[in-house]
Amino acid sequence: MGDKGISNHSEVTDFILIGFKVCPELHVLLFLLFLFVYAMVLLGNVGMMAIIMTDPQLNTPMYFFLCNLSFIDLFYSSVIAPKAMINFWSESKSISFAGCVTQLFLFALFIVTEGFLLAAMAYDRFIAICNPLLYSVQMSTRLCTQLVAGSYFCGCITSVLQTSITFTLSFCSSRVIDHFYCDTRPLQRLSCSDLFIYKMTSYVLSSIIILPTIIVIIVSYMYIVSTVLKIHSTEGRKKAFSTCSSHLGVVSVLYGAVFFMYLTPDRFPELSKVASLCYTLVTPMLNPLIYSLRNKDVKEALKRIIDKKNTIL
Repeated sequence: MGDKGISNHSEVTDFILIGFKVCPELHVLLFLLFLFVYAMVLLGNVGMMAIIMTDPQLNTPMYFFLCNLSFIDLFYSSVIAPKAMINFWSESKSISFAGCVTQLFLFALFIVTEGFLLAAMAYDRFIAICNPLLYSVQMSTRLCTQLVAGSYFCGCITSVLQTSITFTLSFCSSRVIDHFYCDTRPLQRLSCSDLFIYKMTSYVLSSIIILPTIIVIIVSYMYIVSTVLKIHSTEGRKKAFSTCSSHLGVVSVLYGAVFFMYLTPDRFPELSKVASLCYTLVTPMLNPLIYSLRNKDVKEALKRIIDKKNTIL
């Protein structure tokens, strides 16, 4: 059995992504939906990065992190959306073995990096509100760069480990992936290997990733809430909470979708696809909207850019 599994694994040259199980007439509608959402992702995140990089008044740690968040959102949605849209029109719906490995690696890299980056952003808000006089000293350019680089490093290490253990499995039952991109859970269903060690390793890896980031976020906001409640003026409280509400919104959307995806029983693959759609495309689309609509600095920066262009014209 082991030899057969290894033999069949070596014969796998591609997979088939069957995507959403809907009638062919709805493929056009789904394609248009994906196209619209992905266009919004491109417009929102490229626009956010352009505003932050061109406006000197946004040259602060908070917007440095936000610029990196937009970069991550842009790229991990780009790992998924173009291939999914192509498959709506493709007869074969195939993806090469190397393409599947690359897609899983890049997606895991960016999604894990985003989790660590959101924790860094929570720490940034903690320092800004709880120690405002020391903010410029503690949140130095060097520390901000180290936090971002550390987020990418953790994402890379995690992605290498997750991708490696996933593709050492023997795929001998089928090459049809019941999903619209290469992800760990649908790939597990194709394996004839003993999944006990694989699942335990994945759970340990997930715990190492998720628990520290959630603890940092929760502890940071416990201190933030405690500090804000001590502010006597209503205007001061409102201003302090407004600087955190956008970040809390982004954290809630991302972690809510991820938890729903991985806590949904494996026997409901269609629900998993909907949850995946939320954090692969909907979350990257919403993040720039959350930060631009609820952020006075971003709206003022956008107004300055528009006024400057109108003056030139």
